[in-house]
Amino acid sequence: MSNLTFSVTGESSSATKFIGHTRQFKVIIDEPETLGGTDDFPNPVEYILAGFAGCINVVGHVVAKELGFAINSLKIEVHGDLNPERFLGHSNKERAGFKSIKLHLIPDTEASIETLTKWLQIVEERCPVKDNLQNNTPISIAVEKEYNVSKS
Repeated sequence: MSNLTFSVTGESSSATKFIGHTRQFKVIIDEPETLGGTDDFPNPVEYILAGFAGCINVVGHVVAKELGFAINSLKIEVHGDLNPERFLGHSNKERAGFKSIKLHLIPDTEASIETLTKWLQIVEERCPVKDNLQNNTPISIAVEKEYNVSKS
């Protein structure tokens, strides 16, 4: 199978709010009031955690099917700790991102603990979001200044 490309395009609607579009979906990102936002939508790091949980959900169900067992329901709890000092420009002592992320899975299934242990190992190995969070991914960031050319 060839590579898949995913993309989001959008625009800032305020200092804390970004409105993006991906495929036919609108994605709105905001900040809590304590960080200057209106608290109308999740913030960027909450979207990372939600993306991680969503990816684990998809991969978990795929792998369960491959291993021949059913997941009746799957509860997922994910927590991340980060210190906002760097992103706020107050300190460079700690990294800007999460210090740690903890994900807890609670499947409702008839599968044995041995099967679930094997399942979890495979899910962790195959989850693209976990891979991106845990490993370095080359990132290229560029800036472009818009300007108008007047016709005389």
